[in-house]
Amino acid sequence: MSALKDRIAEDLKTAMKARDQLRVDTLRSALSGFTYKRVEAGVEPSEADELEVVRRQVKQRTDAASEYRKAARPELAEKEEREREILTAYLPAQRSADEIRAVVKASLAELPAGARNQGTAMKAVMAQLKGSADGNTVRQIVLEELG
Repeated sequence: MSALKDRIAEDLKTAMKARDQLRVDTLRSALSGFTYKRVEAGVEPSEADELEVVRRQVKQRTDAASEYRKAARPELAEKEEREREILTAYLPAQRSADEIRAVVKASLAELPAGARNQGTAMKAVMAQLKGSADGNTVRQIVLEELG
C-alpha cells in the first residue's frame, strides 16, 4: 500500500474509535475511490493516481456545496464543506495567489503575441501548476493578466 492510502486507513481507524461519523464516511469514500481506480486500471494505483482521486473528490464536494447553496440548502452545503476540509488535509499545500500570478506572468511572457488567449495560456500554466493550484483560481488570474 502507498503512504497516502496507509495514512487514510489509519485515520479511518482512529475516526471509527472516536465515533466521528462524518470523518468515517469521508475517509471510506476516499478508500472506495482508490479501490475503484485499481479496478478500473487493473493495477495498483500510484501515489499520483491516489492524489488525483482525492483531488477529484475535493472538487466534487466543492461543486456540491455550491449547488446546495444555490438550492437554499445550507445544512447540506456545510456538510459538503466539512468533508472537503477533511480531504484537503491529505493534499499537498496549494500555491498562493502571488505564486500563481508569477507563474502566469512568466508563461505569458514565453507565449508568442498571436497565441495569447485564455485557452493557450491555461494550457501552459496548468502544465506547470498541475496539482498545486486550483484551476478556477488560475483561470481568474489568467483572465486578469490577459485583460
